[in-house]
Amino acid sequence: MINWVRVCTTAELLPGEYQTAFDGDTPIAVINLDGDLYAIEDVCTHDGGELTGGVIEGHVIECPRHGARFDIRTGAVLCPPAYEPIAKFPVKIEDGVVYTRDDR
Repeated sequence: MINWVRVCTTAELLPGEYQTAFDGDTPIAVINLDGDLYAIEDVCTHDGGELTGGVIEGHVIECPRHGARFDIRTGAVLCPPAYEPIAKFPVKIEDGVVYTRDDR
């Protein structure tokens, strides 16, 4: 599995939960939204703070520092103070293990 980074097992990522892994220097949060897994860069484009730990409602994560909101499914920014989207990444499940990678 060249270039894929192991995140966790599927049993360790229940609906509503997230796990964070690093692909080199890139922090990637994999989030389980009602059984669908999404991977986003765990960095707010407003000030570089972590997004994980912020409130998740539906498909939206809110930055815990200043309240910028992003669509977990697409990375789109939904409100200021951020104006740039966050990166999203592929997710792969193989033999009960969740993988992601920075494919930029």
